[in-house]
Amino acid sequence: MNKVERAIIMAAGFGSRMKPVSLSIPKPMIRVNGTRMIDSVIQGLKNNGIDEIYVVVGYLKEQFKVLEEEYPGLKLIENPYYDTCNNISSLYVAREHIQNAIILDGDQIVFNASILAPEFEKSGYNAVWCEKKTDEWLMVVEDGKVTRCSRTGGSKGWQLFSISRWTAEDGVKLKKHLELEFEEKMNRQIYWDDVAMFCHFEDYDLGIREMQYGDIIEIDNYEELIAIDASYREWGN
Repeated sequence: MNKVERAIIMAAGFGSRMKPVSLSIPKPMIRVNGTRMIDSVIQGLKNNGIDEIYVVVGYLKEQFKVLEEEYPGLKLIENPYYDTCNNISSLYVAREHIQNAIILDGDQIVFNASILAPEFEKSGYNAVWCEKKTDEWLMVVEDGKVTRCSRTGGSKGWQLFSISRWTAEDGVKLKKHLELEFEEKMNRQIYWDDVAMFCHFEDYDLGIREMQYGDIIEIDNYEELIAIDASYREWGN
C-alpha cells in the first residue's frame, strides 16, 4: 500500500468562464456561500493528515499569499508560463514534488474529505460511475486497470475527476515525461493529465478510486456559481 506524503494544488489559471467574478478574484479564492473554494480542498487534505501542500499560482498570484500565513506547511509555487501555456506548465513547475503526491484542482468544493484519503494501491484518478451520456473525460476500467480514456465523453464509464495520486515510482516517470513534453517537444498547450493518460499511456498502470456524485463539486462557469450561491447574481448587472 502506498501513502500520499504531499499535495499539489493547481490554482494558476484565469478562470475565464467565471467572469465577471474572476476579473478581480482568482477562481480558487472565490467564496461560495461564505467559504473559499480552495479552503475546502486544503481542509480536506489536512483532515487526512496531509500537511505538505504546494499551491501553484499565476493569475492574481498576490491574493494567494494569505494562504501561507493561514496554513503552516503550505508553500506557493509560481508558474511564470500560466498566461501562455496550458496547465501542463503548472505541474511542470511543481515536478520536483510529484512522488507520493495527490494532485488536485483548487477550484473545487470538497464535501466528503474521505475522497482525499492518503492510502492508495496504485496511481490513478478519482472517478464516478457514469451511466448516462457525458462530455467529460470518461475512462474504461477492466479488472481495476484503466484501459482507455475518451476526451469527448460517452456513457457507461468512469468519469475522471481532477484528483489523482501518484506513487514514488510513477512520480519519477511523470517528472521525466513532463520535461520531455514541455522542454523538448515544446508541447505546451495540453493538459498535464494528457501526459500519462494519452502521451505515455503505455508506461503507466493506472487505476481509479471510486467516489460518488456530490462528494465534490466542480463549478465550471458563472451560471453554475449563481445556481449554488445566488449572491453573485448582482455581479452580472
